[in-house]
Amino acid sequence: MSWFKRDRPDDKKPKAIDEESKHVKTEGLWQKCDGCRQIVWKKDLAANWNICPKCGHHFRMDAVSRIRMLFDGGEYEVFDAALHSTDPLGFVDSKPYAKRLEAARLETGLRDAIISARGKLCGRQVEMCSMEVRFIGGSMGAVVGEKITRAIERSLASRSPLVIVSASGGARMQEGAVSLMQMCKICSALMRLDQARIPFISVLTDPTTGGVTASYAMLGDLNIAEPGALIGFAGPRVIEQTIRQKLPEGFQRSEFLVKHGMLDAVVPRLELKAYIACAFDFFCQQ
Repeated sequence: MSWFKRDRPDDKKPKAIDEESKHVKTEGLWQKCDGCRQIVWKKDLAANWNICPKCGHHFRMDAVSRIRMLFDGGEYEVFDAALHSTDPLGFVDSKPYAKRLEAARLETGLRDAIISARGKLCGRQVEMCSMEVRFIGGSMGAVVGEKITRAIERSLASRSPLVIVSASGGARMQEGAVSLMQMCKICSALMRLDQARIPFISVLTDPTTGGVTASYAMLGDLNIAEPGALIGFAGPRVIEQTIRQKLPEGFQRSEFLVKHGMLDAVVPRLELKAYIACAFDFFCQQ
């Protein structure tokens, strides 16, 4: 079988080929859709405001992108950006709370789990708070409560409508009673807003649970949610274990809640801005 071989001088032998160089690196460029189970190119997803172009499934959206989507031209003024959580209890579980805060700040580029901003929404000045679920689960601590309360006070001062976009796992246990007190603090401020007849629209996204659902997220003049959002106080598994019954299909999803009167509407993300603008036109009679 020697005639199948060809001897070549050493200087003409092909150089070794790096196997890794022959493969195009695609890691991180694609994402599997939880709705249709298809593979989606991340650039297509980002261009469509994190909505699957194949089935319309709504992926989670970060707080900055949310504000840019809703404000005209993506332009807005940020307030209270320097506020940051401390560690009042010196709390330690699997690791110190201070370390969790530091890691969350590095991951998100935010000082805490909410952005408070002012801008124009379809030409109308609006105060807006948008929560960031990547910051310790979007949990509500002292800073979140203070930022929302200050936004309400600015809304009262300027008589501008208020929008709060919720995305949270609930109260931040690492701050104990300090966190729980934010519920009544925000609710009392919202009562003053209601007495002044200034509209407040609550937008619930995936997920909105715990103390956030039990307070301001459900206190809007209009409570609307994105399709498929998980909304509730306790999680489905906790409820099943407590009542020892199987929950209905789609339990605690936005479509289930609007059907049973817990929400006013389910609004797709691409229609959200126009829907809020129309609602404010109605509330303000302009």
